[in-house]
Amino acid sequence: MISQSLSLPITTPTLGAGFLRAMTPFRGSDERCGAGTLRSDEVYHRGAVPTSPTIRGKDCRIRSARKDLSHPNASLTMLRMPAPFSSTFTRSAAILALCLSFAAFGQPTDGDFAAARDAYRAGDSARLERLAPRLKGHLLEPYVAYWRLRLKLDDADPSTVRAFLERYADMPLADRLRGEWLKSLGKRGAWELFAVEYPARAADDVELACYAAQFQLQRKREGDNPALEVRRFWFSGHEQPESCQPIFATLLAQGVLSTRDVWARFRLAHEAGNFRLAARIVAELPAPERPSLREFQRIDRGARVTLVKGEFRWTAQSDRELALYALDRVAQTDVTAAHDAWAKWRVRLPEADRLYGNLLVAYSAARQLVPAASDWYREAEGAALNEAQRAWRVRAALRAGNWAEVGQAIDAMPTDEALEPAWRYWKARSLRALGHDADATRLYGSLATEQHFYAFLAAEALGASVMPISEPLTPEPAALTAFAAREAVQRVVRLSALDLRPDAQREWVAVVRGLDDDGLLLAATFAQSNGLYDRSINTAERTRRRHDFALRYPTPFETEIEAAARDNGLDPALVFGLVRQESRFVSDIVSGAGAVGLMQLMPPTARWVARKTGADARSLRLDNPAFNVRLGAYYLRYVLGKLDGEPVLAAAAYNAGPGRAQAWRGNAPLEGAIYVETIPFNETRDYVKKVLANAMFYQARLGARYVALHDRLGVITPRGAAADIEKSVEKSAEKSVDPAADGGADSSAAVPDASPTERPEPER
Repeated sequence: MISQSLSLPITTPTLGAGFLRAMTPFRGSDERCGAGTLRSDEVYHRGAVPTSPTIRGKDCRIRSARKDLSHPNASLTMLRMPAPFSSTFTRSAAILALCLSFAAFGQPTDGDFAAARDAYRAGDSARLERLAPRLKGHLLEPYVAYWRLRLKLDDADPSTVRAFLERYADMPLADRLRGEWLKSLGKRGAWELFAVEYPARAADDVELACYAAQFQLQRKREGDNPALEVRRFWFSGHEQPESCQPIFATLLAQGVLSTRDVWARFRLAHEAGNFRLAARIVAELPAPERPSLREFQRIDRGARVTLVKGEFRWTAQSDRELALYALDRVAQTDVTAAHDAWAKWRVRLPEADRLYGNLLVAYSAARQLVPAASDWYREAEGAALNEAQRAWRVRAALRAGNWAEVGQAIDAMPTDEALEPAWRYWKARSLRALGHDADATRLYGSLATEQHFYAFLAAEALGASVMPISEPLTPEPAALTAFAAREAVQRVVRLSALDLRPDAQREWVAVVRGLDDDGLLLAATFAQSNGLYDRSINTAERTRRRHDFALRYPTPFETEIEAAARDNGLDPALVFGLVRQESRFVSDIVSGAGAVGLMQLMPPTARWVARKTGADARSLRLDNPAFNVRLGAYYLRYVLGKLDGEPVLAAAAYNAGPGRAQAWRGNAPLEGAIYVETIPFNETRDYVKKVLANAMFYQARLGARYVALHDRLGVITPRGAAADIEKSVEKSAEKSVDPAADGGADSSAAVPDASPTERPEPER
């Protein structure tokens, strides 16, 4: 593959003549790194950038340097040890010697910075204060200042906070601290300071907006009701910040929030599956209209039995709402049972409540892929649908093969929803199925000019197999030099090297904000050359007219990924597409759930695969690219074999587990595109689309034979007994997984039927 060689600026600390030399092209032959080489006498400072770090996809950064005590201002510099040094020491020893030399000169080190970070995370203010003087002059010193203030924000002198905000006004840290300070002031009721600082905020979130409403209530003028501004936050099925509760209480006391509004939020809460919140919401009702706690407990203990018995006072609104609450609880787990019980009692409700109950059943049925869902949606005709319910009306019609209903459901959407790529594509499909070819062709034509999953399908519907054309930018060396010299850019490189990725991302967003296409491509080129593949991809995807698909779809670790694909009989384009979606090629990334590395493997699944492949299961080097993709590719091959060799099912299984991918098959052959569109989990549905679209771009990047997306999607054969795959998995797990080591025989993470990454949760 092609990787651009960049000429980057040199910034070297002064440590004596001859000790450090300027960056030079690769020479030598000790370790191959793409088209260049890395000799053992060439040591990269953490954050330093080789001239061409990703030729042939090889990441040339020295991983052992992650824990060094490196100099804070040597970013974008290659440090070369003198030849006599290199003949005696290993790379690690050379790095250690270099770091000790920095310490000897009294320079602030990354080791000190890491210690300060750990002190902050532990809430150890005393240790942080001891470390702070040693970090004067460090590139990331502003973060130390932020941490010091953050730990004592409730008691901080306002002048100290303002001094920080002024000094670092051009950094994301300033906006972040201001928002946190405003929340601290609001929580303490320090309204005078709040009034001064609030106008300078960058943006409101719900918590801050509610504090602002509290502040405005303190200075309320005749005729004003600032609480009205946050009334909209009441209408949420999720918990709202504590700062909103006094505002809600005021609105309820004033009658601005009515009994009807309380029941509306009650419905939103149980629709979202937040049943405890729903029970708390009704506590805001006047006593005569408030269901008792005992009634909720009765439903919670046995919603199905309660619904079947129908022992409600159907003329009382509170009991009707409880009946609908019970209906929703049953429908979310066993919609057929809910429908049968509901059919017996629904005639006792007023039309509006009856239609709402019909909608609850239809929506749950659609998400559970019940064949009757489309018919049940028709029973809810006239009910007010939210965005998710409208989307699942279309999906239910797709599963039923009812193209007229597909078109009607899309036509009933608000314009902004109907213009989303998914619904434009399915509208075109419905038009063509109903014989309106000219209208369908127009819709396909507009979609085919875009770059996403549905654009490929639209182009193929027109008989084309078109790949988007890149217009790469060749950055001027002076422009790259100027970009790399920016302190904010250097902070991004250093923060990334020190595993402070959220902070690096905030800084990077500020760097690229407002750039035109050429500026974005220059920034993406820089990021890729520094191994910041996630930032490079994100930035290249923001262009509007000029696109470089080599930046959007890079091929780092190509040797490792192609070898793993070849050894497991996999399409390299599919593996690249999956890696891009899982990790954005950040080889040592760890998710919040503990999934690690390029293919985001959970350690229990990795141990299972390691035992199957004969690898050392006791030493899981999941941040090692070659080891990670070797195990991940094996698992992908495993689920492909279990799921008829269908890439669609394998991608779904990789994200949500093979048992679920199997269960989502239909009772009859199902077009692959419809299978994908009707995956019940939002995360998995989006994931599968992106993995397969990525594979389309990667087959072009790799020069592979063109395989149409329609062919990749294929036809999904009817579901067999889902238990068959579960039993096979459990049998394999019993032979290969040590329950004691992996959390017990009942631990889903210990068996390969769990996603190798982390299982998504069902959405409501």
